[in-house]
Amino acid sequence: MSIERCVVNERDVQEQELPGRMLRWVITPDTNGPSQCASCVIRVMPGQCVRPAHEHPASEELLYIVSGNGEVLIDGESAIVSEGTEVFFPTGSVHMLRNTGQDEMKVVCFYAPPTTLAEYVFHTEADFPANKEDTV
Repeated sequence: MSIERCVVNERDVQEQELPGRMLRWVITPDTNGPSQCASCVIRVMPGQCVRPAHEHPASEELLYIVSGNGEVLIDGESAIVSEGTEVFFPTGSVHMLRNTGQDEMKVVCFYAPPTTLAEYVFHTEADFPANKEDTV
């Protein structure tokens, strides 16, 4: 495999606008060749929420919060996240992320095995608990 496929700068990947986020698939089986993992970088603007809640029926997901502050929802429970936080979404867990801070939130998402948006299962009924301040 060529070094060009193994070393990728996120800025060299086209960004997609999706509900609540901007997404760049950085490492994928189709573009880089890994068989066991994939990764993307997302940017979530202040007050935005990655919607709808979703699950990955055949993959685990790990998030690393590069910058910003927010909240995650995992199977109906929420937790505060900030720069340096890692979050594990087990296979099949219904989850979402929102930016509750004043600055852009940047997150790296890792998937094993790899997944694509086409494989997400959406849960439009899921939302953050009502007792939390809703900034969306």
